[in-house]
Amino acid sequence: MKITFMGAGSTIFARNVLGDCMCSDVLRDCEMALYDVDGTRLEESATILNAINRGKGGRTKITSHLGVAERKNALRGATFVVNAIQVGGYDPCTITDFEIPKKYGLRQTIADTLGIGGIMRALRTIPVLEDFTRDMAEVCPDAWFLNYTNPMAILTGYLQRYSGVKVLGLCHSVQVCVKDLFKDLGMEDAVRGHREIIAGINHMAWLLDVRDADGKDLYPEIRERARRKNLSEKHKDMVRYDYIDKFGYYCTESSEHNAEYNPFYIKASRPELLDRFNIPLDEYPRRCVEQLANWKKESEKLLSGETLPHERSHEYASHIMEAMTTGTPYKIGGNVLNTGGLIANLPEEACVETPCLVDNTGVFPCRVGKLPPQLAALNMTNINPQLLTIEAARTRKREHIYHAAMLDPHTAAELPLDDIVKMVDELIAAHGSWLPEYQ
Repeated sequence: MKITFMGAGSTIFARNVLGDCMCSDVLRDCEMALYDVDGTRLEESATILNAINRGKGGRTKITSHLGVAERKNALRGATFVVNAIQVGGYDPCTITDFEIPKKYGLRQTIADTLGIGGIMRALRTIPVLEDFTRDMAEVCPDAWFLNYTNPMAILTGYLQRYSGVKVLGLCHSVQVCVKDLFKDLGMEDAVRGHREIIAGINHMAWLLDVRDADGKDLYPEIRERARRKNLSEKHKDMVRYDYIDKFGYYCTESSEHNAEYNPFYIKASRPELLDRFNIPLDEYPRRCVEQLANWKKESEKLLSGETLPHERSHEYASHIMEAMTTGTPYKIGGNVLNTGGLIANLPEEACVETPCLVDNTGVFPCRVGKLPPQLAALNMTNINPQLLTIEAARTRKREHIYHAAMLDPHTAAELPLDDIVKMVDELIAAHGSWLPEYQ
């Protein structure tokens, strides 16, 4: 078995996913091919993964592949391809995605999933993923492509519709959703044996039902505790608790993400909302700067170790690989096309996040039925710009980029149409060679 990791310079993430594989009796004897275009980060990742491998008995073969000329060799014969690339990086592209919209009065928190930042990130990334999947069709046509890169629904949905490769989108917000909610509300005793149903779209999937081990509906208590907490204290999850209060249900992804997926919380004309709901503007650039600084400190420790310990993380990837290898079923929250109306009141061409069973015959999404209408409506406000961004990438037509930005709920709430067009034009020009198809 061969596992290829695209974007292996994402060292911490590569350590989690591939280190998890080294913890598995089923997977640890495989070959791991590391691919990146940054030689320094690739070498650092290889050093750390080799140290983990030595600590696990040295049974994994690890190879490194630098740059486009080595891409096919990295992919050749792969059984699984894990994708975690970031095209354009923090500097210059993320900086551009935040600073130009600011000139127009449009503020963002994360900008990697939706909004004008998510749209630009998708358009930069899709051509690179097309290159990956073309190579896969040639050198590993039966491999599964496990995508972790954001914007998840746009990238995964595009590849599922147009690449011909077997693609599954993976996030970690589903598996930590209930655990983190219970911990925050002081309901940890209900975690053991609980049952949940989560479905929607990536970063806006909904905790539709949650019960304790005896089948008791826990939502009444959740709603009351969340309401009291939002009234009594400032905390990091105020937007999602406001969702519970106003729409009746909890959402999978964090409040700083969800603050920018709608027209409700970030408003130039209502700056007091930022304080009321504890919304951190420019959060992603701040994290990038901190992570780069922290990596310099952490890397000295990690790179100096002859061996490194690793405990299996909550990421799905290694469990999926085990299930596909052994045939033992495993349940995940996966990002798949809504084929056949898995979620009946969302469009079939949308990429949805829904329960899936995985075994050695493939990935089998579960039919959820209809979402509560208010939740489907919220999802549709995000699906519309997602589908239009996919259409822009497919046709290479700039007008569809305008359309996607115009129908993004946060952008539309803040800017008139003419300003949206000007902002998109300025972003495309600033990205230059990162968006050659639209120059």
